[in-house]
Amino acid sequence: MTTLILQHGDCLLHQTGLRHAESPERVSAVLNAVRGIEGTETLPAPLATTEQLMRVHPASYWDELVQAEPVDDGEPHSIVALDADTFMSPGTINATLRGSGAACFAVEQIEAGNATNAFCAVRPPGHHALAEMPMGFCLLNHVAVAARYAIASGFAEKVAILDFDVHHGNGTQGIFEASPEVLFVSSHQMPLYPGSGARSEKGVGNIVNLPLAAGDDSKAFRAAWNGYGLEALERFRPDWIMISAGFDAHERDPLGQLHLQDDDYGWITTQIRQVAESHCGGKIVSLLEGGYDLEALGSASAAHVRALTA
Repeated sequence: MTTLILQHGDCLLHQTGLRHAESPERVSAVLNAVRGIEGTETLPAPLATTEQLMRVHPASYWDELVQAEPVDDGEPHSIVALDADTFMSPGTINATLRGSGAACFAVEQIEAGNATNAFCAVRPPGHHALAEMPMGFCLLNHVAVAARYAIASGFAEKVAILDFDVHHGNGTQGIFEASPEVLFVSSHQMPLYPGSGARSEKGVGNIVNLPLAAGDDSKAFRAAWNGYGLEALERFRPDWIMISAGFDAHERDPLGQLHLQDDDYGWITTQIRQVAESHCGGKIVSLLEGGYDLEALGSASAAHVRALTA
């Protein structure tokens, strides 16, 4: 069976300004690194539908985003700021629609038996986006849209979302903290942006946070997942697993101070695959989140995809 790589050129059109860490070159680095990996097939990501988005994001919020997108006036840097970190340019709306659309399309393809799992190489990322607020480079919460889509379509009763980005997925946690049908497990550096993610944040028993300290390395990361995260996943027995795959906990990344290696991303992906094969027929949808050193982003994402295809 196949690991789908979902991407679209629209994701390169979203501009964030000079020297912004979340650049179009990130997707190019990932696609160059995973190109040609045996067992993969690359397909274009469709646009998400309004119905898919509205299960997570209110229509009023989406209308505000659409209205905020600047008009393409031919100038090279027509960009508006939604907050200190989050920007829109001409093309941003379609780029973020491709992110949520990729995730939902991946669910459809896997459910239909056309692939085993999928990796969505899309931007802007999504896990900081709240239901009614953009933040942290994110406008739509793609993994949340996909989880709600899988449940609403009758493909799943229980979905697990696993997040190993260096930053806590506060948006995903906020969307699902009162939803027992969704398990959210996150390893992340703390303290660090956005300031959430303490062990005491447990939702309705469906939130498992694995905070790591600046300077922590492979040993601490693997111990956290072995000791709490994977155990919680096994107990939950999900029908689907979705991954917020951020690669900014890599030791080379400029936005965090953890010291993960490429092998750690291969390791955690393999552990997740084993649980998926035991409980949900291997069904995994992974989405690109952070990762801001282009060399590390490429090599770590390749390790992730190779583990998905193993």
